[in-house]
Amino acid sequence: MPKYVKINKKIKPFNKIINIPGDKSISIRFILMAAIAVGKSKAYGLLKSEDCNAALKAVTKLGAKVKIVKNYTEINGLGINGLSFKNKTVINCQNSGTLMRLIGSLVCGIKNSIILIGDHSLSQRPIRVMEPLNLFGANIKSNKNKLPLEIEGTKFIRPIEYKETKGSAQIKSFCLISALSAPKNSISTIIAKRSRDHTEKLFKYLKIPIKIKKKGEYDFIEVKGGHQHNGFVQEIPGDMSSASFFICLTLLSKNSSIIIKNVNINKTRSGIIYLANKMCPSSIKFKNRKIKYGEEVADIYVKSAKSFKAINPNPLISSKAIDEYPLIFLLACKSNKTSWFKGIGELALKESNRLKVCANFLRQIGIKVIEKKDSLKISGNPKLKINKKIVIKNFMKDHRIFMMACIAALTFNGTGEWFINDKDSIKTSFPSFLNIIKKVGAKIN
Repeated sequence: MPKYVKINKKIKPFNKIINIPGDKSISIRFILMAAIAVGKSKAYGLLKSEDCNAALKAVTKLGAKVKIVKNYTEINGLGINGLSFKNKTVINCQNSGTLMRLIGSLVCGIKNSIILIGDHSLSQRPIRVMEPLNLFGANIKSNKNKLPLEIEGTKFIRPIEYKETKGSAQIKSFCLISALSAPKNSISTIIAKRSRDHTEKLFKYLKIPIKIKKKGEYDFIEVKGGHQHNGFVQEIPGDMSSASFFICLTLLSKNSSIIIKNVNINKTRSGIIYLANKMCPSSIKFKNRKIKYGEEVADIYVKSAKSFKAINPNPLISSKAIDEYPLIFLLACKSNKTSWFKGIGELALKESNRLKVCANFLRQIGIKVIEKKDSLKISGNPKLKINKKIVIKNFMKDHRIFMMACIAALTFNGTGEWFINDKDSIKTSFPSFLNIIKKVGAKIN
């Protein structure tokens, strides 16, 4: 079987209703928090992907029992500091940065050590939780802040005060979950640049004592140690990052519309909606909004955009749309002016250097770009049409680059022929991507 897809036809107008898989961030947090709950937890709609499978294997190695049935995933947790595993247990995080940075929070208060490894891509990415690991009292050994990483916990974990300045939800979440292992009623204070807040919402849903005060662009968060939560039930909503591919497919297609059912529209994850509505006013609407298990969920209605405006967004929006910027760049390609995206240096630290990869991709399809360390200027072309052979490769098997290239091929193509390599990369986060997009009407070989 070829490891690439071939696309040589633009997608025809469509009007569809689709469902997308569960949110990856929420799925992994469920797995980790269920492992340190007391008793059985159930998740309906847990994402079935390589990242989530790696998390399930990880908590199993740490002593939690996992049962996967057709409609739900069940985890029998052992409580905070109750996990049981052999010294120097090896945890393979594969390609999951979330797992790499959060799994240590389950073992900070346990004396035995774990050794984290990952695939080639993950092994090139910074660990980022070294400093808070030290503050909590864990002993660590790493390869210059990269994998492999050995974490030896301590029975004398201490509360911390820590300032997170990168806007990283993973670092913040590591601190919040680790703080639960500190002595009963001790208080850890995390001052965090605002970012995704799935962990805080889950804490509130589980009635874990947490206080949050907002000051400027930072959240001041207090968590009490020693608070044990019981097993719980959660229904995982659709993933906004996965929905984004179909949002942009529809915006870039003529005479089309789509309804994406039951998607998580958490404000800290909906930056793409804000940016897309700036570029294509009145093209996206939420319907049937509701709160489920602490998260806001809605159906997303999208219709074809009539035109595209250039934008120069505030850099503060970047943390709310960092995974979706490759798609926002595609929308910018159709403007008749120049868009300037600043404060996006974080893209260089993803599965691939997405800032550089996206800049090279846009040049390859004939778009003028100016790439700097943390910004990208894109000179759009409303008449963009690809009439040549395009080969997309050498992007570190980054799942989001593969899917972004598919959207470009289905909407920008004229008489061209696209060969997009590493189709297996989607197993990381969205294994059903090709099946769903074919149901919408895409012709992909």
